[in-house]
Amino acid sequence: MTLAKRVTVSIMILLVFFLSNALSKAEARLAVRSAILFDMTTDRVLYTQNADAPVQPASITKVLSLYIAIEAIRKGNVSLGDPVKISRKAGRTNGSKMFLKAGSTISLKELLEGMAVVSANDASVAVAEYIGGNVEDFVKKMNRTAHELGMTGSFFVNPNGLPAKGQVTTARDVLTLACDYMRRFPDSLDIHSRQYFTYRDITQHNHNNLLTLHPDVDGLKTGWIRKAGYHIIATAKRDNTRLIAVVMGARNHAIRTKETERLLDEGFRMVQENRG
Repeated sequence: MTLAKRVTVSIMILLVFFLSNALSKAEARLAVRSAILFDMTTDRVLYTQNADAPVQPASITKVLSLYIAIEAIRKGNVSLGDPVKISRKAGRTNGSKMFLKAGSTISLKELLEGMAVVSANDASVAVAEYIGGNVEDFVKKMNRTAHELGMTGSFFVNPNGLPAKGQVTTARDVLTLACDYMRRFPDSLDIHSRQYFTYRDITQHNHNNLLTLHPDVDGLKTGWIRKAGYHIIATAKRDNTRLIAVVMGARNHAIRTKETERLLDEGFRMVQENRG
């Protein structure tokens, strides 16, 4: 074989290698419906997978409800120490809950903690009624806020994410919400990073098990309904880099955990590689 032929063969082998490598990376998708990874430090999207696919938001909805509540506190419209009387509607709300009793009174601070840590649906209704006057007006405020933030693929029907016809969001919209939420209210991670919450001598754990499994994760919120699957907004900080991963529609919580860890670790690797 002549030198020219050997060079040609070598080039072809390298070309096949690089094409195969690129193909394997393209096929290395997450076993979830949609996902997006964002570097808050540099404002760069590092990964997307069906990021604009519509999906019911489940309890991730509560991040928007918390956003509105904390904004109301910032504006001086309400205070953390305000006593909130629990309505029959709030007390009868199903799903994950704080086990609020209708007619009882609890501080707004405890209700927000219950929403953030144990995803309390009853607390979400109580907060919506207190800040919005009623749930319907609060939900209107949610949709106005979502529009103002640029969440163009989202519409909300209730303040807690329980299954509802027409309630929809996307991974990209959830990222938009999470970024603005964390930038405007960075102290909120003090609550979202808590692993347990106790009310009326009932201690419940945070469903975000990455708080214990991943050393860099310090928030933010999980969600699940049968039709949509398992969701999570996970934020993690390593050195001076903060990432936000949104994973939607995993078949079970184990897959959600595995794929979110994989996404975050790959993100930190990419950041380090770019710096090197």
